[in-house]
Amino acid sequence: MDLFEHNIANDRLAPLAERMRPQRLEDFVGQEQLLGPGKLLRQLIESDQLTSAIFWGPPGTGKTTLGHLIARSTASRFVFFSAVLGSLKEVREILAEARQQRAYQHRKTLLFVDEIHRFNKAQQDAFLPAVETGDIILIGATTENPSFEINSALLSRSRVFVLEALPAAAIKSLITRALKSAEGLADYHLEINAEALDFLAEKAGGDARIALGAIENAALSGGAKVIDLPVIAEALQTRALAYDKGGEEHYNVISAFIKSLRGSDPDGAIYWLARMLDAGEDPLFIVRRMVVFASEDIGNADPRALQLAMATQQAAHFVGMPEARICLAQAVTYLASAPKSNASYVAIGKALAEIRKSGALPVPKHLRNAPTSLLKSLDYGKDYQYAHDFAGAVSNQQHLPDALAGRQYYQPSERGYEKLIGERLEHLRGLRKTKT
Repeated sequence: MDLFEHNIANDRLAPLAERMRPQRLEDFVGQEQLLGPGKLLRQLIESDQLTSAIFWGPPGTGKTTLGHLIARSTASRFVFFSAVLGSLKEVREILAEARQQRAYQHRKTLLFVDEIHRFNKAQQDAFLPAVETGDIILIGATTENPSFEINSALLSRSRVFVLEALPAAAIKSLITRALKSAEGLADYHLEINAEALDFLAEKAGGDARIALGAIENAALSGGAKVIDLPVIAEALQTRALAYDKGGEEHYNVISAFIKSLRGSDPDGAIYWLARMLDAGEDPLFIVRRMVVFASEDIGNADPRALQLAMATQQAAHFVGMPEARICLAQAVTYLASAPKSNASYVAIGKALAEIRKSGALPVPKHLRNAPTSLLKSLDYGKDYQYAHDFAGAVSNQQHLPDALAGRQYYQPSERGYEKLIGERLEHLRGLRKTKT
């Protein structure tokens, strides 16, 4: 008997998340982009026409549950295999049986491989011949990016379906259903207040398994019949930090974070980073603010700051939490310790203010484009000085509108690399004066 033949819903010893797995596609919560009416994956499952596929998404988003539902709906022989617990020897046995079933029973095998990324690419090669011959339809479930973790030959023969972290509304629906369901916690006659429900839906981070595990812990604690914020926070083994991603404290904490960076205090900055991460803030929101900070408050005092901030964005997206916290910490301590300059920020502000004041001043004729004979006859581009024709690649040419000649918007600071930029600009000004 394989895992999917066992009726978990009636096993009172099974974890709540297992007991609450839906038995029908109609009861599946979330992933509307894949399973909504008329969507491709729903049609393929309902028509039993699913081809080899990869289900990719964060933990607790329904990948294995989809496997259960497919097992109930397909006419093919269904086999569940865990790449965490299974071995290549078992894979070969499954594939041998699949060949027999196809040859003598004219029946395909639908092989669901949970955590397929736990097999390295060489091990994954074992599935390829059976996929190519049609002995099996392979469905792999993974939390890791298939582009990097799945054998390219398998990937090219599979359709990738991306599951997203469950929204708070879906988590709330699952919790409410579990409290009322006979398979769930109905016997406990529990309720959960709005504050605790909001907190749990937020802290679950889109993971149904975490949410259902927490509500089960709260029920088993044997406390009051109404689950409130302290109870659910204890069940999650976390503190109910004062942090609302859409409220005032959200803006207070991010403000404290940016001001700690600006104040060159890595200890303060790392503390506020930890506060945000512990409260469930989106790491990419934090990185976006760091990218802006790298240009606004560091700029050319250390041009590497922007490079590091952008690299952190890529790293956080690539590895995900919780490991991404390390990448964020490295970037935060670097940005806080870097020399500071807001000269670029001030320069664009001055230039925009000038434009609002003086309007669209005409481009000097020598800087204009002259692609036609008419424009050339109007002296467009005439007397343009090609910088590379001059010593040091510097001419005394004016690049601002006539009304703004000599205006300076960018004034480098005396800090970090920008001090060198300032010295170079002074040198260039000197060269231009000698060519007057």
